[in-house]
Amino acid sequence: MIHAHNNSILIGPFSQVLTMANLPSHGPLHDADLHVIKDAGILMANGRILAIAHFDSLRQEAAAYIEIDFPAVALPGYIDAHTHLCWAGARYEDYARRLEGLTYREIAAQGGGILDTVRHTRQASQVTLEQELLKRCTLLQSQGVTTCEVKSGYGLTVSDEIKILQAIRQANLKQTVELIPTCLAAHVCPAPFTNPTEYLTYLESQLFPVLLQEQLTKRMDIFIDEGFFTVEEARGYLQHAQAQGFQIAIHADQFSRGGAALAAELKALSADHLEMSTLEDFQNMQKNDVIPIVLPGCSLGMGRPMAPARQMLDCGLSLVMASDWNPGTAPMGYLLLQAAVMGMAQHLTMAETLAAITVRAARALQLTDRGQLSSGMRCDCAIYPCRDFREILYHQGSLKPARVLTAKQFGVKNE
Repeated sequence: MIHAHNNSILIGPFSQVLTMANLPSHGPLHDADLHVIKDAGILMANGRILAIAHFDSLRQEAAAYIEIDFPAVALPGYIDAHTHLCWAGARYEDYARRLEGLTYREIAAQGGGILDTVRHTRQASQVTLEQELLKRCTLLQSQGVTTCEVKSGYGLTVSDEIKILQAIRQANLKQTVELIPTCLAAHVCPAPFTNPTEYLTYLESQLFPVLLQEQLTKRMDIFIDEGFFTVEEARGYLQHAQAQGFQIAIHADQFSRGGAALAAELKALSADHLEMSTLEDFQNMQKNDVIPIVLPGCSLGMGRPMAPARQMLDCGLSLVMASDWNPGTAPMGYLLLQAAVMGMAQHLTMAETLAAITVRAARALQLTDRGQLSSGMRCDCAIYPCRDFREILYHQGSLKPARVLTAKQFGVKNE
């Protein structure tokens, strides 16, 4: 039974609504698992879904309508669970050097890399960072993204990391993509620190208390790899973060192994990248319910092999794909295109690919109110001008949403 709301809105009619509801949270998926409602409408109030059913059966429940006057498919808005979206400057010189054959470390030695973005981001004001972030959010929404995780990590001082997180907070209040902040102050060890452990201790003592007091984020990340932070250095830092109540994620196994094993040991929420991980790593992650977040945009941006997503699913993991949008190694930022390319390259079903950027991505951010279209969920949805949901991945990103709706447009407050 639908409880009447005098401000209820009926959206539709749709040729199909792909709900992404009632799917297994782990392991392989088949397209036959997908719940598709034909000739459907979405009834919602105050940004929350009341019901999804045949359009005509919902007409009498609606106080208002959003008419979809073209053949259309609705599915949950995409959730980009790993980005570095708040930065200043550009790294097109890095990209050109990479095309000429220089390695990541060689580019950094020539003044490029992460620290180049750090220099520009430190020079930028909070207002400038916020304005640039707002522009990127507009582009994200046009592509169907309605929730986006955003990391700090281009400040590397207490004041600059706070500036970035404040910019993320303010941008979240001024547009309708929901931004989920993560502290990545442990991105790389900056000058004048020469001892990574000393830098991490500085963050623990000087930054963590401010993050907690100002409630700037509930999430903590660290880059574990050669030339960044070792497993031994990261372990104590992450344990301290967990003791303070932070959820932890790890940049793991992009260039060398070790991070995924630590993620399993500490029962991290997610391990991200995983290009160099092995079957043993995936089995340990599965035993400890660590979510793998793979980043095909980074592989495309660096000309490197993609993480073995098929193997992760076959190991019973809850695969998530994210764009890793950043100015250096993943400058594209187009989640659907990247997911479609990875899906074809690694023989992922449409169900597996779409779950990896919707319902399973929501779980990676511990968001229980989105990622699927069903009663009580946020009305975050991407609406495509087609008759069959399979056309969306078939066009590999060239088919754009005709309209994107977010719960924030209809009164749901920021998280």
